[in-house]
Amino acid sequence: MTTETTPRPSALYPPIQPHASGMLDVGDGHQIYWECDGNPEGRPALFLHGGPGGGCNTDYRRLFDPERYRAVLFDQRGCGKSRPMSETAGNDTWRLVADIEKLRLHLGVDKFVVVGGSWGAALALLYAQTHPRAVRALVLRGVFTARRREIDWLYRRGASELFPERWEAFASFIPEGERGDLVRAYHKRLFCGDRDVELEAARSWCTWESALMSVAKRSGDFSAGGGEHTRALARIEAHYFVNDTFLAEGHILANMDKVAGIPGIIVQGRFDVVTPPVTAWEVHKRWPGSRLDIAHDAGHATSEPGIARKLVEATDFFAL
Repeated sequence: MTTETTPRPSALYPPIQPHASGMLDVGDGHQIYWECDGNPEGRPALFLHGGPGGGCNTDYRRLFDPERYRAVLFDQRGCGKSRPMSETAGNDTWRLVADIEKLRLHLGVDKFVVVGGSWGAALALLYAQTHPRAVRALVLRGVFTARRREIDWLYRRGASELFPERWEAFASFIPEGERGDLVRAYHKRLFCGDRDVELEAARSWCTWESALMSVAKRSGDFSAGGGEHTRALARIEAHYFVNDTFLAEGHILANMDKVAGIPGIIVQGRFDVVTPPVTAWEVHKRWPGSRLDIAHDAGHATSEPGIARKLVEATDFFAL
């Protein structure tokens, strides 16, 4: 698989406004916010954000050529503009997969080009494995397959050895006797019912994660903001990770044969310390229809120039 693209001054397309948006009732007391961007008659594409619990931002629209794509973005349960905010009841992986299918049917889409990064990459693969006929192609970034070793890399041992000073600050928020399982210890505080404690725990959780995101920002200040979006991200992530993302161990890799007929491009930062390249490599080896595209100057974040450029090249390719 090859791509031919015309270089642009910016890696991303210019900012655009949605031409349609709404709230979709998906059950369990949840409503998800969705929007459609670009050309209403264009090729349908679906963007799946990370986290879980991260929500969408306006730059995600800019990954898609607005003349050629009808790009659909939505906030997963409990985050962004979806309601209720921070809610984890009725919020699990298989419900999110079902939400995607409900949204596809609601919008009258036959097939999507599905684009997802990090947790969104895991969700994209799960959706494609469950509904392969609804997926035209996959574009994945910073691949995560939700195995225990991938979660432990972030919250037990792995990234901690690359960022020891940041890890010490993250771990020291928890009393020493509970540091053997930081996900469970943070989960306890994020759901303690004391809003001040929950917000403080959320800031600590998100500050640790933000320190790992970008090669360009690793020498700067990684203090996370506060507020409800920070709380939602930390609560939903901890909820998923303490429950092993509601998946059997190794489920995604064990079911890669179900996407064998779907073409895809995997964009992976060489210096990604959130989802190290080994996982992208393992997925690529099990997926005959894939191409692995390494950004040699980048880490994990979509906003890194090398990542953004390769994602736009990938969406351009599948717009043809």
